[in-house]
Amino acid sequence: MTDSGQPPQAPESASEQLGRTRQRTHPHCIVCGPHNLAGLHLHFSVLPDGAVQAEFECQRLYEGYPDTLHGGVICSLLDGAMTNCLFAHGRTALTGEITVRFLHPVVTERHAIVRAWIEHSHRPLYHMAADLRQCDEVMATATAKFVEQLPADSWKARLRGRRSSS
Repeated sequence: MTDSGQPPQAPESASEQLGRTRQRTHPHCIVCGPHNLAGLHLHFSVLPDGAVQAEFECQRLYEGYPDTLHGGVICSLLDGAMTNCLFAHGRTALTGEITVRFLHPVVTERHAIVRAWIEHSHRPLYHMAADLRQCDEVMATATAKFVEQLPADSWKARLRGRRSSS
């Protein structure tokens, strides 16, 4: 029992933290947001090593060249996976830089898995990595630097200051 007479709270699991942070900070995200009617609605799971992964059906709707998933969609999937990995670790950060390598064409009308993990971090900077697999083959990879997000009010104040000085 604590001093308040309440039993101590169990620490929040990474999965709970991921869900709570996603709901609070990303409700309309095109990749994972539950409230975006046009979104992909990916559901990320936390793996035992702290990485996250989600399954994705590569529908023809997301095609670029015939039978090939559009490269912009691939970039969004990889970026979204890295963001959700940070959520699982209780962090919200913005993509500062991302490098994507397309190793093989991702075929539409097939299942894919996107996965992401933290390479290393020195708060407020997070070095992330992700891959997209299809038929157990790595089709695309990404590395990125994420910067911890400032409170929304500080960005609004910066933008107001820039508008008035121009």
